[in-house]
Formats: sequence, structure tokens, C-alpha cells
Amino acid sequence: MTTHLPSYEGVLDAARQIDGVAVRTPLLESPALNAAVGGRVLMKAESLQRAGAFKFRGAYNRISRLTDEETARGVVAFSSGNHAQGVAAAAAMVGTPAIIVMPSDSPRVKVEGVIGFGGEVRFYDRWTESREAIGAAIAAERGSILVPPFDDPFIIEGQGTTALEMLDQADAPFDQLLCGASGGGLMAGINLVIAERSPATQVFVVEPEAFDDTARSLAAGERVGHPQGAPSICDALMSPMPGVLTWPINRRLAGAITVSDGEVAEAMRFAFRHLKIVLEPGGAVSLAALLARKIETKGRATAIVLSGGNVDPTLYAEIIEGRFGG
Repeated sequence: MTTHLPSYEGVLDAARQIDGVAVRTPLLESPALNAAVGGRVLMKAESLQRAGAFKFRGAYNRISRLTDEETARGVVAFSSGNHAQGVAAAAAMVGTPAIIVMPSDSPRVKVEGVIGFGGEVRFYDRWTESREAIGAAIAAERGSILVPPFDDPFIIEGQGTTALEMLDQADAPFDQLLCGASGGGLMAGINLVIAERSPATQVFVVEPEAFDDTARSLAAGERVGHPQGAPSICDALMSPMPGVLTWPINRRLAGAITVSDGEVAEAMRFAFRHLKIVLEPGGAVSLAALLARKIETKGRATAIVLSGGNVDPTLYAEIIEGRFGG
């Protein structure tokens, strides 16, 4: 497959590639949320996407381009869960086998999702083993195609279709956009689109406090990781460092915001009670930043991405019932 650098033109091509397959998720507005933050908020509900997260966009854009010979050899991916499910779903649609390398502490709902789509799961220890090395070894052994979670131009461009839809769905430009990031694939795709279509819009990344590698990289002016520490409930946002392809694009970010597990839990409760939307922790970080007053919203139009809804049922019950405080 031809390699190329991610581009706005590539995002437009990805939009054509996934048209009629990926869900064109709604851009929602809530009077309750607007009142709570004192400004207008537009929410892209990617929790309603196929496989429950935005990841299906990039996965299908990549896998649907495999040659017949590559399709016969299958695909391998590594992921904490949402990319895993997106790859498994896309692979099933194009008829290619998929092996997914997942952390042993992945939420059960995400593991079951992969299996439900027909994917084969291989577990690893996220603290002592390298998922990249394991995935590469499996791909080499089987001759399969490696589908990384963010450092692939087709993945980045597929995720960027989220922003294309947001701009088309909005009735007016928005002043700022907030989105969570792990390796930065969605963030990079969004930045490609915003730079071309709405350059006046400020784009901010939101990360869990203990996994603030993008914030640290912005401060350092180069890719850096975060110290290994306690895990976060935001299992989807625990990448150790920005991607090689995503970082040069995301250097243009207007700023970085961090949120605590407690603030994320409160956002999930707000989404359940007032928005009637189920969000996983990693999918709620942008909403958490707004509700925790981490950014000025009064008199401003703010767009956020609700990036996923694949939450473990037990954890979700604890959060909604107020038994988890973070």
C-alpha cells in the first residue's frame, strides 16, 4: 500500500471511502449544558458510531483499502479496546480475519465487543510488555497487515472525517473545539480539517491528569512521554507518548487541559442525567473540562467530541450511583 503523509485532501478521500458505511453521527445541543457552562456547546456524539466509538472511521478507511492478497492474509491490531472493536468490525465487513492485541485489564465490554465482531484476542500486560512488539511479531509470523491505532495516514484521515461532519452540521462557526487524545489520531485528523476549513477556531486537547503526554510535549516542543503512574479510569487515553505522525500535526494545538478521574465521573453522570447519553470515561473528558470550568465558555460557541460509549457496566453503575469519586 502506498505510504503518504496525512493531509486534508486525504480526509476528503476518506469521507468518500466511508460514506454509507460509517454512521454520520449527530451534532447535539442541550439547553441544560448551555445553561451549566454559560455558553453554546455543540456535541459530536461519536458514542453512537459503529462499534461505539470514532475509531471505526479510521479502521474502515484503512482496512477497506487492502488488496485481495492482503485481505486473505488478515490484519493485526493493538488497542485498549475502541480501536480493537473498530478493527474487528471493519475486518468482518470486508471479510478478513483479525487478531487484536489487548491489555489484560481491558474493560470486559470491549473484549466482548471484539469477540462479538469475530476478532481473535491476544492479551498482554500493559505495564511490562510492548504491544507494538507483540503485534509486529504476530504480523510477521502470519504475514498479516498491521493496523496501528493512530500512526497510519489512513487512520488519521479517517478520524478527520469527524470534523468534516461537525463543520457541515453546525449552523455557524465555533470559536473553540475540545477533544480527548491518546496517541493523537483523532486530534490530528481534526487539526487537518480545522486548519483548512476554520482556521480561526482554537483547538484544545483534553487528557487525564496522569496521562498528559500531549501537554508535556507541547510544553517541551518535542515528543515526550509521561511518568508511569497509577492507571486512570480513562482506559482509552493511556498511550505513553504522542505518535510519530500525529505529533507534527498536533503541535499547532492552542493548548492542553487535564482532568481528574473525579471530574470525568461527574461528566459521565451529567451526560446520563441531563443529556441521556452513555459515555465511557475516555469519551467524556471534553465534557469534563467544560463542567469543571477548565476553559472559558461564556459567550463562546464550543464544540466537543464525545468520542466513545464503551464503558464497563459495573464501573458505569458505580459512577452513576455516585459510589465512585475518582
